[in-house]
Amino acid sequence: MPEDPIKEILGTPVSPKPGTMEKNPQKEVVINMVPLVSEIQLTAATGGTELSCYRCIIPFAVVVLITGIVVTAVAYSFNSHGSIISIFGLVVLSLGLFLLASSALCWKVRQRSKKAKRRESQTALVVNQRSLFA
Repeated sequence: MPEDPIKEILGTPVSPKPGTMEKNPQKEVVINMVPLVSEIQLTAATGGTELSCYRCIIPFAVVVLITGIVVTAVAYSFNSHGSIISIFGLVVLSLGLFLLASSALCWKVRQRSKKAKRRESQTALVVNQRSLFA
């Protein structure tokens, strides 16, 4: 009985593990068990970094943005409007802007979800406190 809550906390799957059945050359049936991975186990394995993608994108976006600015500036300094290098520079520049905007959007969504979680936990505490004093 004491092991059940621990398994739920660690994210151990409750359902039986799926398996594959194979026959080996001796005509014996071998069952290979494939473990299920839960979201909690994935978070523990990655250290929680799967939700911080916007932090990783920002340095890459800055480098791409600077590269796009430099390539576009060099292309237009030689009056090569419409050439391959100027188009490439504009594409890289727009890609850098897109990456920065998407990371800012992800950051904003993450902040809103954090605020909502805090608000929910505070509401639960206030309701629990009121029930204790009632």
